[in-house]
Amino acid sequence: MKNTLQQTIRYVVSRYIAISWLVIAGLSSAVTAEPPMIDNFESQPQTRWSYVSDQVMGGISQGQLAFKTEQGESFAHMTGQVSTENNGGFIQFRKSIAKGSTASVSGITLKVRGNGQQYYIHLRSSGTLLPWQYYQASFQVSDQWQTIKIPLSDFVASGKWLRNQIKPSSIRSVGVVAFGRDHSADIQLSEIGFY
Repeated sequence: MKNTLQQTIRYVVSRYIAISWLVIAGLSSAVTAEPPMIDNFESQPQTRWSYVSDQVMGGISQGQLAFKTEQGESFAHMTGQVSTENNGGFIQFRKSIAKGSTASVSGITLKVRGNGQQYYIHLRSSGTLLPWQYYQASFQVSDQWQTIKIPLSDFVASGKWLRNQIKPSSIRSVGVVAFGRDHSADIQLSEIGFY
């Protein structure tokens, strides 16, 4: 009887130690895990990204979104004419972000090229309830691929009803936007993610 009790105690203790190590290993891998890559435009990106223009609110901007691969580089390619007539002024492509996947991020990174124009990243959050609400940061492109990092602190709220700074865990979508002025848009994006 004594042997059986000792064996049971040893078994319970060894299981407790094993489970403790698994929990510790899981926590440390969660702490050191890379922030989520939003997309590298491989494997049917058209199922994850959607094109939207100001025509949804009466504007007349026109554009298109295509997904291409050249010299082993997969990318999204948005082109079009942005017009501020009829209170319009944007074309964009955007993707939903899984709830809770961005809690520890501090910025967004993108690999991009284009026609030398200024473009924007629009982030929507659980607090951007109206279609015209977002957080915005600008970036400049050149005709060469470049990696750009934009800290979340650079994103500005579109109106006074939003928090001054976006809360990382509240991010629900990301959009790449040609916005705010009459111009020709031509932007290619091969990677976008958080850091």
